[in-house]
Amino acid sequence: MTEFNARYLKDYLPSDFSINTIDLTFELDDNKTKVTSVMSISKNTSEANKIILNGEQLKLIAVYYNDTALNASEYQVDDDSLSFLIKDNECTVKIVTEIDPENNTSLEGLFKSGGAFCTQCEAEGFRRITYYLDRPDVMAKFTTKVIADKNLYPYLLSNGNKIDSGDLNNNRHFVTWEDPFLKPCYLFALVAGDFDLLQDSYKTTSGRDVRLEIFVDKGNKTKAHHAMASLKHSMRWDEDTFGLEYDLDIYMIVAVDFFNMGAMENKGLNVFNSKFVLADKETATDTDYFNVEAVIAHEYFHNWTGNRVTCRDWFQLSLKEGLTVFRDQQFSADMHSAAVTRIKNVRVMRAQQFSEDAGPMSHPIRPEKVVEMNNFYTLTVYEKGSEVIRMLHTLLGKDKFRQGLDLYFQRFDGQAVTCDDFVTAMADAAKIDLILFKRWYSQSGTPIVKVEESFNTNSGEYQINLSQLTLPTKDQATKYALHIPIAIELINNEGTQSHLLELKSDNQQWRFSGFHEKPTLGFLANFSAPVKVDFEQSNSDLAIIMTSAKDKFLRWDAGQKLFSNTISQIITDTNYQIPAELIDILATQLCDNSDPALIAEQFTLPNFHELVEQFKPINPIKLVDALDKLKLFIAKGLEKQLLSIYQALADKPYLNNAQSIGDRALKNMSLSYLVLLPEHHDLVKRQYLTSDNMTDALAALQSSATQTVESFDAMMASFEQRWENTTLVMDKWFSLQAAYKGSNIFERLKNLTEHSLFSLKNPNRARSLIGAFAQNNSRYFHCETGRGYQFLADQICSLNAINPQVASRLITALIQYQDFDEYRQNLMKSQLERIAILPNLSKDLKEKLDAAL
Repeated sequence: MTEFNARYLKDYLPSDFSINTIDLTFELDDNKTKVTSVMSISKNTSEANKIILNGEQLKLIAVYYNDTALNASEYQVDDDSLSFLIKDNECTVKIVTEIDPENNTSLEGLFKSGGAFCTQCEAEGFRRITYYLDRPDVMAKFTTKVIADKNLYPYLLSNGNKIDSGDLNNNRHFVTWEDPFLKPCYLFALVAGDFDLLQDSYKTTSGRDVRLEIFVDKGNKTKAHHAMASLKHSMRWDEDTFGLEYDLDIYMIVAVDFFNMGAMENKGLNVFNSKFVLADKETATDTDYFNVEAVIAHEYFHNWTGNRVTCRDWFQLSLKEGLTVFRDQQFSADMHSAAVTRIKNVRVMRAQQFSEDAGPMSHPIRPEKVVEMNNFYTLTVYEKGSEVIRMLHTLLGKDKFRQGLDLYFQRFDGQAVTCDDFVTAMADAAKIDLILFKRWYSQSGTPIVKVEESFNTNSGEYQINLSQLTLPTKDQATKYALHIPIAIELINNEGTQSHLLELKSDNQQWRFSGFHEKPTLGFLANFSAPVKVDFEQSNSDLAIIMTSAKDKFLRWDAGQKLFSNTISQIITDTNYQIPAELIDILATQLCDNSDPALIAEQFTLPNFHELVEQFKPINPIKLVDALDKLKLFIAKGLEKQLLSIYQALADKPYLNNAQSIGDRALKNMSLSYLVLLPEHHDLVKRQYLTSDNMTDALAALQSSATQTVESFDAMMASFEQRWENTTLVMDKWFSLQAAYKGSNIFERLKNLTEHSLFSLKNPNRARSLIGAFAQNNSRYFHCETGRGYQFLADQICSLNAINPQVASRLITALIQYQDFDEYRQNLMKSQLERIAILPNLSKDLKEKLDAAL
């Protein structure tokens, strides 16, 4: 088996060479694309003499040094590099390579997506295009000439501004692009294809006109209008909020079906997974609309936080990703309900990131060690990284945070820098000490904050004692105290006090005076820090928070704690009777119709993965049963209110505005409870047959799949017949099938993998079936026979040779086996061991398997 070497942050050294300019010429061909690279190279130290360029899966044709061809004895080439001597302080190197885009199923470097050529170079894909110093701190000016058949590929796109174009012999044509900004090669992009084009323009604050162009597959132009509107909203928001204006004459987005990631922020030419561009009411849900807007914004915001200022090395990935996720979350909060947006962020943290923090691949937001960089595009780097930026925003305040960001750009525009550089700019601008805060970047794991409270009835003094503990993780045995901002509310009959506590040591105390009675503590308002909380509160205290807290997140969170406490009781006591008072508490929430989207969130139970993180190690079937029991109890107890809400909202016309989106969320939440009662199964079929939008149609099918409603198969057959030629909708169809709770699920899965529209080569399709089953069908993924684990492992074995990135992401569901009871741990480990002995095991999988086993 191949051994792969780890890279360590501590070993970072600047490059011995700079590449000042690179001129690229692509002569596109499905199997024999010729790439000619001409680089202006200079030495950074007088001692430098041998340059080692990265390169993978390349056929080397020729190497020229200052226009003289090198013979084979003058360079060394192997599977991952090309090296030769640099004799002069400055020189020109030309390299000619040949690549095979059509058979590049890894979707890294240059590949075919449908009928189009497309690139993905982050993190280390450029080395699959040509030999280069493939590292983010080597920044050059790129000029790119693309040559291709004019009929097949009328659009030839790359970064920057178009400077030349024309016709050539044999019905070919060319376009030349020049990017005036220095950039690392991971931001290089090329697309060639025949698309529908949606055009618009945007006038910046300074009065510059920017051309906006979105390229989509033929026939999808009408589905790109929401993406275009989202782009313009993003540009305006970034100018208004952070004073950041776009800097090129053109901004292009291309949507492709075959893409490993959500999207890529290549300078001036963003390449997107089509699921984050295309949307109309017939084919996209309200969630899809939200995600399109959020991802469009995220990639646009990268123009400054990622492109203009980039990472010195890949260990600093959160420098750009954590900061940009924070920015897109703030944007989404301004565009929609801030409370609901925040709740959705926190659900991801609790359900997935906390588990990652405690699992075998635990790492800080700035990792210390990497084998395969693709494995570190994680929720820790992105989502926890965003929470770390949010804590800075909380500690500094809005104005000083803006001053810190301004100083960051002033110091580092056009440079490749580190996370320390960013935090130092924030500290200098705000004139505060953030030395202790920097530990968040280097320490893995989720801190646990323990809360103890006391009240002196004689003095009216209320005291809070806080302690923090971060448990040892696989990568770090010793943990230290962190700087944790904790927002609280003290609630009593006289009103509510809000305070920000800064926990900086293992134990601290705070005292508050002037109370006539013990206040109720609302702890961690707005989820002010990514921590777990050890704090027992009574149902009556939680009910007070649910109705009286100013912070809407606290209200929602109190309800989640109430649900979790009930589920814990059901699991530990098989004879436990859920108290009727729970229905009374919940009934009051349904009476508040001021924010229907928030009510829908309040009635959405903690999901399986959130609860696993609280109760592990756990028998997963007991947890599923407990969730089902609680949901049925609520459905029976609130049947009349839920039915009344559903009927009041059922026939409202479709509108794409906040009120209508909230109404649909509340209606479909009600349906998800009512479907538990057989007498209401007809509601599901009626909604599916009468819906004029994908949100309602999909909600009906999801409710039907989870309860194995009799009409499910007939509805799914009609859905397939209608949408079989619409790729993104069929992804939804496969996901619905994967979530089916019937006992014949494994026969269904086998048939689905053999379906004419299923292909492991399409990452979206693989995730929509395999990933959806592992993530959303806990009863059968964790079934006692182990067939669920075997199914996932079988698919991962196939994907290892096709697309290691996708395989590596899907294996997460197996490597976190320690969350479950010993019986299932053994079943899961046996499948991991089976994968581990694969011949030609990919680097992506081997790193995770080594950590897990």
